[in-house]
Amino acid sequence: MDNVTVITMLTLSGLNGTANYRVTLFAVTVLCYCVILLVNVTIIATIIGDKSLHEPMYIFLCNLCINGLYGTAGFYPKFLHDLLSPTQVISHAGCLLQGYVLHSSASVDFSLLALMAYDRYVAICRPLMYHSVMTKQRISLFVVFAWFVPFSLMLMSTITSTSRLCGSNIPKIYCVNWFINSLACSASIAANIIPGFNYIFYFGHAVFVVWTYIYMIKICLKSKEDMSKFMQTCLPHVFCLIIFTVSLLFDVVYMRIGSRDLSQSVQNFMAMEFLLIPPIFNPLIYGFKLTKIRKRIQDFVCGKCFRPNL
Repeated sequence: MDNVTVITMLTLSGLNGTANYRVTLFAVTVLCYCVILLVNVTIIATIIGDKSLHEPMYIFLCNLCINGLYGTAGFYPKFLHDLLSPTQVISHAGCLLQGYVLHSSASVDFSLLALMAYDRYVAICRPLMYHSVMTKQRISLFVVFAWFVPFSLMLMSTITSTSRLCGSNIPKIYCVNWFINSLACSASIAANIIPGFNYIFYFGHAVFVVWTYIYMIKICLKSKEDMSKFMQTCLPHVFCLIIFTVSLLFDVVYMRIGSRDLSQSVQNFMAMEFLLIPPIFNPLIYGFKLTKIRKRIQDFVCGKCFRPNL
Protein backbone atom coordinates (compact mmCIF):
# COMPACT_ATOMS: atom_id res chain seq x y z
CA MET A 1 0.00 0.00 0.00
CA ASP A 2 1.44 3.44 -0.97
CA ASN A 3 2.36 5.81 1.81
CA VAL A 4 0.30 8.82 0.76
CA THR A 5 0.18 11.96 2.90
CA VAL A 6 -3.31 13.39 3.14
CA ILE A 7 -3.30 17.18 3.49
CA THR A 8 -6.12 18.31 5.75
CA MET A 9 -4.90 21.77 6.84
CA LEU A 10 -4.16 24.72 4.55
CA THR A 11 -2.19 27.90 5.19
CA LEU A 12 -3.51 31.33 4.25
CA SER A 13 -0.36 33.33 3.56
CA GLY A 14 -2.02 36.63 2.67
CA LEU A 15 -1.20 38.14 6.06
CA ASN A 16 2.53 37.47 5.83
CA GLY A 17 4.45 40.66 6.50
CA THR A 18 1.62 42.39 8.38
CA ALA A 19 2.73 41.56 11.94
CA ASN A 20 3.67 45.17 12.77
CA TYR A 21 0.21 46.60 12.22
CA ARG A 22 -2.19 43.70 12.79
CA VAL A 23 -3.71 45.33 15.89
CA THR A 24 -4.51 48.47 13.91
CA LEU A 25 -5.85 46.37 11.05
CA PHE A 26 -7.96 44.40 13.52
CA ALA A 27 -9.51 47.59 14.96
CA VAL A 28 -10.26 49.00 11.49
CA THR A 29 -11.75 45.68 10.35
CA VAL A 30 -13.99 45.45 13.43
CA LEU A 31 -15.21 48.99 12.75
CA CYS A 32 -15.92 48.20 9.08
CA TYR A 33 -17.77 44.98 9.96
CA CYS A 34 -19.89 46.81 12.54
CA VAL A 35 -20.80 49.43 9.92
CA ILE A 36 -21.72 46.65 7.47
CA LEU A 37 -23.96 45.02 10.08
CA LEU A 38 -25.55 48.35 11.06
CA VAL A 39 -26.40 49.70 7.60
CA ASN A 40 -27.63 46.38 6.20
CA VAL A 41 -29.73 45.47 9.24
CA THR A 42 -31.21 48.99 9.19
CA ILE A 43 -32.36 48.64 5.58
CA ILE A 44 -33.67 45.09 6.15
CA ALA A 45 -35.60 46.06 9.30
CA THR A 46 -37.02 49.18 7.62
CA ILE A 47 -38.32 47.25 4.62
CA ILE A 48 -39.68 44.30 6.62
CA GLY A 49 -41.32 46.55 9.22
CA ASP A 50 -43.11 48.89 6.79
CA LYS A 51 -45.84 47.31 4.66
CA SER A 52 -45.77 50.24 2.22
CA LEU A 53 -42.26 49.10 1.26
CA HIS A 54 -43.39 45.58 0.37
CA GLU A 55 -42.95 46.32 -3.32
CA PRO A 56 -40.73 44.46 -5.82
CA MET A 57 -37.84 46.93 -5.84
CA TYR A 58 -37.64 47.05 -2.04
CA ILE A 59 -38.05 43.28 -1.69
CA PHE A 60 -35.09 42.76 -4.04
CA LEU A 61 -33.12 45.39 -2.10
CA CYS A 62 -33.91 43.62 1.17
CA ASN A 63 -32.57 40.37 -0.28
CA LEU A 64 -29.47 42.20 -1.53
CA CYS A 65 -28.75 43.37 2.02
CA ILE A 66 -29.41 39.90 3.45
CA ASN A 67 -26.94 38.51 0.94
CA GLY A 68 -24.44 41.17 1.98
CA LEU A 69 -24.65 39.88 5.56
CA TYR A 70 -24.37 36.28 4.36
CA GLY A 71 -21.26 36.90 2.25
CA THR A 72 -19.42 39.00 4.83
CA ALA A 73 -20.19 36.42 7.54
CA GLY A 74 -18.15 33.96 5.49
CA PHE A 75 -15.09 36.22 5.66
CA TYR A 76 -14.89 38.68 8.56
CA PRO A 77 -15.11 36.35 11.61
CA LYS A 78 -12.34 34.11 10.22
CA PHE A 79 -10.24 37.11 9.11
CA LEU A 80 -10.51 38.76 12.54
CA HIS A 81 -9.46 35.49 14.19
CA ASP A 82 -6.46 35.24 11.84
CA LEU A 83 -5.37 38.79 12.68
CA LEU A 84 -5.00 37.81 16.35
CA SER A 85 -3.55 34.36 15.69
CA PRO A 86 0.18 33.62 15.22
CA THR A 87 -0.67 31.16 12.43
CA GLN A 88 -3.30 31.48 9.73
CA VAL A 89 -4.54 27.98 8.98
CA ILE A 90 -7.85 26.49 7.91
CA SER A 91 -9.04 22.94 7.39
CA HIS A 92 -9.64 21.69 3.85
CA ALA A 93 -13.35 21.34 4.63
CA GLY A 94 -13.45 24.81 6.17
CA CYS A 95 -11.68 26.23 3.14
CA LEU A 96 -14.23 24.64 0.81
CA LEU A 97 -17.06 26.04 2.95
CA GLN A 98 -15.61 29.55 2.94
CA GLY A 99 -15.04 29.40 -0.80
CA TYR A 100 -18.62 28.23 -1.30
CA VAL A 101 -20.06 31.06 0.80
CA LEU A 102 -18.02 33.76 -0.95
CA HIS A 103 -18.66 32.43 -4.47
CA SER A 104 -22.38 31.89 -3.89
CA SER A 105 -22.78 35.33 -2.30
CA ALA A 106 -21.15 37.04 -5.30
CA SER A 107 -23.38 35.03 -7.65
CA VAL A 108 -26.56 35.87 -5.71
CA ASP A 109 -25.58 39.54 -5.91
CA PHE A 110 -25.42 39.32 -9.71
CA SER A 111 -28.80 37.54 -9.83
CA LEU A 112 -30.48 40.13 -7.60
CA LEU A 113 -28.97 43.06 -9.50
CA ALA A 114 -30.27 41.52 -12.73
CA LEU A 115 -33.75 41.19 -11.19
CA MET A 116 -33.64 44.81 -10.04
CA ALA A 117 -32.71 45.87 -13.57
CA TYR A 118 -35.64 43.86 -14.96
CA ASP A 119 -37.99 45.41 -12.38
CA ARG A 120 -36.94 48.94 -13.41
CA TYR A 121 -37.23 48.00 -17.10
CA VAL A 122 -40.84 46.90 -16.67
CA ALA A 123 -41.68 49.92 -14.46
CA ILE A 124 -40.29 52.46 -16.94
CA CYS A 125 -40.72 50.84 -20.36
CA ARG A 126 -43.93 48.84 -19.71
CA PRO A 127 -45.68 50.80 -16.93
CA LEU A 128 -49.20 49.65 -17.83
CA MET A 129 -48.12 46.01 -17.55
CA TYR A 130 -46.12 46.43 -14.36
CA HIS A 131 -48.64 45.11 -11.84
CA SER A 132 -49.67 42.21 -14.07
CA VAL A 133 -46.03 41.20 -14.63
CA MET A 134 -44.58 41.81 -11.16
CA THR A 135 -47.16 39.86 -9.16
CA LYS A 136 -46.48 38.56 -5.65
CA GLN A 137 -46.26 34.99 -6.90
CA ARG A 138 -43.80 35.92 -9.65
CA ILE A 139 -41.68 38.01 -7.29
CA SER A 140 -41.50 35.09 -4.84
CA LEU A 141 -40.44 32.80 -7.68
CA PHE A 142 -37.80 35.29 -8.85
CA VAL A 143 -36.35 35.58 -5.35
CA VAL A 144 -36.24 31.80 -4.85
CA PHE A 145 -34.43 31.32 -8.14
CA ALA A 146 -32.06 34.22 -7.38
CA TRP A 147 -30.87 32.22 -4.35
CA PHE A 148 -31.37 28.62 -5.49
CA VAL A 149 -29.60 28.76 -8.87
CA PRO A 150 -26.34 30.36 -7.57
CA PHE A 151 -26.30 28.02 -4.57
CA SER A 152 -26.69 25.00 -6.86
CA LEU A 153 -24.09 26.16 -9.41
CA MET A 154 -21.55 27.00 -6.71
CA LEU A 155 -22.21 23.67 -4.98
CA MET A 156 -21.27 21.83 -8.18
CA SER A 157 -18.19 24.03 -8.53
CA THR A 158 -17.18 23.33 -4.92
CA ILE A 159 -17.62 19.57 -5.34
CA THR A 160 -15.04 19.64 -8.14
CA SER A 161 -12.55 21.13 -5.63
CA THR A 162 -12.59 18.11 -3.31
CA SER A 163 -9.72 16.30 -5.06
CA ARG A 164 -6.67 15.15 -3.09
CA LEU A 165 -4.25 18.01 -2.50
CA CYS A 166 -0.49 18.06 -3.12
CA GLY A 167 0.05 21.55 -1.71
CA SER A 168 -1.14 23.48 1.32
CA ASN A 169 -0.38 27.16 0.69
CA ILE A 170 -3.08 29.62 -0.46
CA PRO A 171 -1.53 33.05 -1.18
CA LYS A 172 -4.63 34.94 -0.11
CA ILE A 173 -6.48 36.04 3.03
CA TYR A 174 -9.45 33.77 2.27
CA CYS A 175 -10.21 30.63 0.29
CA VAL A 176 -11.39 30.56 -3.31
CA ASN A 177 -12.00 27.52 -5.48
CA TRP A 178 -9.47 28.57 -8.11
CA PHE A 179 -6.57 28.39 -5.63
CA ILE A 180 -7.89 25.16 -4.08
CA ASN A 181 -8.01 23.55 -7.53
CA SER A 182 -4.46 24.73 -8.24
CA LEU A 183 -3.30 22.66 -5.24
CA ALA A 184 -4.90 19.45 -6.53
CA CYS A 185 -2.58 16.56 -7.36
CA SER A 186 -4.29 15.98 -10.70
CA ALA A 187 -6.16 18.27 -13.05
CA SER A 188 -9.89 17.70 -13.34
CA ILE A 189 -11.85 18.42 -16.50
CA ALA A 190 -14.94 19.21 -14.42
CA ALA A 191 -12.91 21.72 -12.38
CA ASN A 192 -12.44 23.72 -15.58
CA ILE A 193 -15.78 23.14 -17.32
CA ILE A 194 -18.11 24.00 -14.42
CA PRO A 195 -16.40 27.30 -13.45
CA GLY A 196 -16.23 28.15 -17.16
CA PHE A 197 -19.98 27.61 -17.46
CA ASN A 198 -20.57 29.75 -14.36
CA TYR A 199 -18.49 32.61 -15.80
CA ILE A 200 -20.45 32.49 -19.07
CA PHE A 201 -23.77 32.25 -17.21
CA TYR A 202 -23.11 35.36 -15.11
CA PHE A 203 -21.52 37.20 -18.01
CA GLY A 204 -24.94 36.74 -19.61
CA HIS A 205 -26.43 38.46 -16.54
CA ALA A 206 -24.07 41.39 -17.06
CA VAL A 207 -24.96 41.67 -20.76
CA PHE A 208 -28.68 41.59 -19.89
CA VAL A 209 -28.27 44.37 -17.29
CA VAL A 210 -26.22 46.57 -19.64
CA TRP A 211 -28.73 46.10 -22.49
CA THR A 212 -31.62 46.86 -20.09
CA TYR A 213 -30.13 50.16 -18.97
CA ILE A 214 -29.16 51.25 -22.47
CA TYR A 215 -32.73 50.60 -23.59
CA MET A 216 -34.18 52.41 -20.57
CA ILE A 217 -31.98 55.45 -21.15
CA LYS A 218 -33.11 55.61 -24.79
CA ILE A 219 -36.75 55.52 -23.67
CA CYS A 220 -36.27 58.04 -20.86
CA LEU A 221 -34.56 60.61 -23.11
CA LYS A 222 -37.92 61.10 -24.82
CA SER A 223 -39.65 62.30 -21.65
CA LYS A 224 -38.53 64.52 -18.77
CA GLU A 225 -40.92 62.67 -16.45
CA ASP A 226 -39.41 59.30 -17.36
CA MET A 227 -35.88 60.66 -17.00
CA SER A 228 -36.73 62.00 -13.55
CA LYS A 229 -38.11 58.59 -12.61
CA PHE A 230 -34.97 56.93 -13.95
CA MET A 231 -32.69 59.23 -11.95
CA GLN A 232 -34.68 58.65 -8.78
CA THR A 233 -35.04 54.87 -8.82
CA CYS A 234 -32.40 53.58 -11.26
CA LEU A 235 -29.38 55.72 -10.47
CA PRO A 236 -28.78 54.02 -7.08
CA HIS A 237 -28.98 50.65 -8.84
CA VAL A 238 -26.47 51.75 -11.49
CA PHE A 239 -24.04 52.93 -8.80
CA CYS A 240 -24.41 49.67 -6.86
CA LEU A 241 -23.92 47.61 -10.01
CA ILE A 242 -20.78 49.52 -10.99
CA ILE A 243 -19.32 49.32 -7.48
CA PHE A 244 -19.93 45.58 -7.20
CA THR A 245 -18.74 44.72 -10.72
CA VAL A 246 -15.56 46.80 -10.54
CA SER A 247 -14.76 45.48 -7.04
CA LEU A 248 -15.23 41.87 -8.12
CA LEU A 249 -13.35 42.30 -11.41
CA PHE A 250 -10.36 43.79 -9.59
CA ASP A 251 -10.07 40.64 -7.49
CA VAL A 252 -10.79 38.13 -10.27
CA VAL A 253 -8.45 39.74 -12.81
CA TYR A 254 -5.66 40.16 -10.29
CA MET A 255 -6.05 36.58 -9.05
CA ARG A 256 -5.74 35.26 -12.60
CA ILE A 257 -3.09 37.49 -14.15
CA GLY A 258 -1.94 39.81 -11.36
CA SER A 259 1.64 40.87 -10.80
CA ARG A 260 3.52 39.69 -7.72
CA ASP A 261 5.36 43.02 -7.73
CA LEU A 262 2.49 44.62 -5.84
CA SER A 263 2.89 44.89 -2.08
CA GLN A 264 1.04 42.44 0.15
CA SER A 265 -1.11 45.28 1.54
CA VAL A 266 -2.33 46.24 -1.95
CA GLN A 267 -3.02 42.60 -2.77
CA ASN A 268 -5.05 42.22 0.43
CA PHE A 269 -7.06 45.37 -0.25
CA MET A 270 -7.89 44.19 -3.75
CA ALA A 271 -8.95 40.83 -2.31
CA MET A 272 -11.17 42.50 0.32
CA GLU A 273 -12.66 45.14 -1.97
CA PHE A 274 -15.82 43.27 -2.99
CA LEU A 275 -16.36 42.24 0.65
CA LEU A 276 -15.95 45.78 1.93
CA ILE A 277 -17.17 48.42 -0.50
CA PRO A 278 -20.46 46.95 -1.86
CA PRO A 279 -21.82 45.76 1.54
CA ILE A 280 -21.30 49.28 2.95
CA PHE A 281 -22.15 51.47 -0.02
CA ASN A 282 -25.15 49.53 -1.38
CA PRO A 283 -27.37 50.21 1.69
CA LEU A 284 -26.03 53.77 2.07
CA ILE A 285 -26.71 54.65 -1.58
CA TYR A 286 -30.23 53.23 -1.47
CA GLY A 287 -30.88 54.65 2.00
CA PHE A 288 -29.96 58.19 0.96
CA LYS A 289 -31.32 58.16 -2.59
CA LEU A 290 -34.66 56.33 -2.34
CA THR A 291 -37.11 58.77 -0.79
CA LYS A 292 -39.38 56.21 0.90
CA ILE A 293 -36.58 54.44 2.72
CA ARG A 294 -34.82 57.67 3.69
CA LYS A 295 -38.06 59.11 5.07
CA ARG A 296 -38.84 55.96 7.11
CA ILE A 297 -35.36 55.95 8.64
CA GLN A 298 -35.52 59.69 9.39
CA ASP A 299 -38.95 59.31 11.00
CA PHE A 300 -37.68 56.44 13.16
CA VAL A 301 -34.52 58.29 14.24
CA CYS A 302 -36.36 61.54 14.92
CA GLY A 303 -39.06 59.67 16.80
CA LYS A 304 -36.47 58.02 19.06
CA CYS A 305 -34.27 61.10 19.57
CA PHE A 306 -36.92 63.77 19.97
CA ARG A 307 -39.73 61.82 21.65
CA PRO A 308 -41.05 63.97 24.54
CA ASN A 309 -40.52 62.63 28.04
CA LEU A 310 -43.77 61.76 29.72
